[in-house]
Amino acid sequence: MYKITNRNIGKGYPVFIIAELSANHNQDFDLAMRTIKAAKDAGADAIKVQTYTADTITIDCDNDYFKIKGGTLWDGKILYDLYKEAYTPWDWQPKLQKYAEELGLIFFSTPFDNTAVDFLEKMNVPCYKIASFEITDIPLIEYVASKSKPMIISTGIASLEDINEVLDACKRAGNNQIALLKCTSDYPASVEDANLNTIPDLERRFGVIAGLSDHSMGSEVAIASVVLGAKIIEKHFIIDRKTGGPDAAFSMEFDEFKKMVESVRNVEKALGKVTYEFTEKIIKSRKYSRSLFVTEDIKNGELFTEKNVRSIRPGDGLPPKFLKEIIGKKAKTDLSKGTPLKFDLIC
Repeated sequence: MYKITNRNIGKGYPVFIIAELSANHNQDFDLAMRTIKAAKDAGADAIKVQTYTADTITIDCDNDYFKIKGGTLWDGKILYDLYKEAYTPWDWQPKLQKYAEELGLIFFSTPFDNTAVDFLEKMNVPCYKIASFEITDIPLIEYVASKSKPMIISTGIASLEDINEVLDACKRAGNNQIALLKCTSDYPASVEDANLNTIPDLERRFGVIAGLSDHSMGSEVAIASVVLGAKIIEKHFIIDRKTGGPDAAFSMEFDEFKKMVESVRNVEKALGKVTYEFTEKIIKSRKYSRSLFVTEDIKNGELFTEKNVRSIRPGDGLPPKFLKEIIGKKAKTDLSKGTPLKFDLIC
C-alpha cells in the first residue's frame, strides 16, 4: 500500500492533488502563506515546495554553459541568477509546513542535494519529490530513498533506462514506496506533447503508482489523466499570474485550480466501478422500455397479428423477444387497445 501520512493513494482512493508553490511567492513570506491558504481553499490535498539555494543547485558562473537558451521562458538568464530569484528561503520552510499542516494540507518538498535532504529530515516531511531534471542524479536519489519515505518521481527527461536505474537505486536503498509521474518538461507544455497513454504504461511496466506532473495551460490534460488511471496530479499554483515571477506563466490561478479539482472529483464519481447490477433507478427506468401491447381492439378468439400487437413503450407488457412466438395465436378474451400483453391472455 502506497501511503503518505494517513492518506492512501492508489486504486480505489481519491486522486492525490498537489499544489506546487515553487517560485510563486516572489520572495514574499506573506504571499507564500496566502498562497498556501488559497491552495487549501481550492481543494488541494498537499502543498509542495523546493529546497535548494543557488549555490546548492549550480555555481555562480556566467559562461555560455550556464546561460539558458533553447526557447524557454528564461532564455538569456544565467542559471545562478534564476535560482537566486526563484528559491524558497530555508528558514521559511518550517513555518510554511506548520501553517499548511494546521490547515490540513500535507507539506513536503523536492530536495536538490544531500544538505536539503538533511534539512527536510529535521522537519520530518512525510515524503519526497524528485524533479525531472534530477532523475539522472542516482547518488541523490539513493540518499533520498535511504530515508525510507514515499517517493514521487517525475520522468520528464527520462528514458526507459533512466527509469529502471532510478527504481534499482531506490530498491538498493530498501525503498519500494515509489510513484512515477508522467511529465512534459516544457514550460508551458503543449497539449500535443502530453502523451497521457504513458500513464497506464508506467503502472503496468514498472508496477508502481502512476500520475501526472502537468505544466500545460488549462485543466484538460490533468482531468483526462484521471480517466487513464493517474492517482497523483501535480500543478503549479499561483494566486494571480499578474504578480509575475519565474513560474507565473504556466501556473494555475485559484479559480482555475478549484475548477480542475471539482472536475477531477466529478470524473472520479463518473468512473465509479464495473457493474451490471440492477439498481432501483434502473428498475424504475426499465418501466419505460419497450414491450408488447395490444394496439387495436381484439375479439375473443381473434388471431394476434403484427398490426394488432406491437413492440412499443412503456414496458408493462411481455418482452419484445416473444413477438414472433405470439403472432398467429388467439386471444383468450376480448382485449382493448392499450392493454399490455401477458401470457395468460393468449391461447
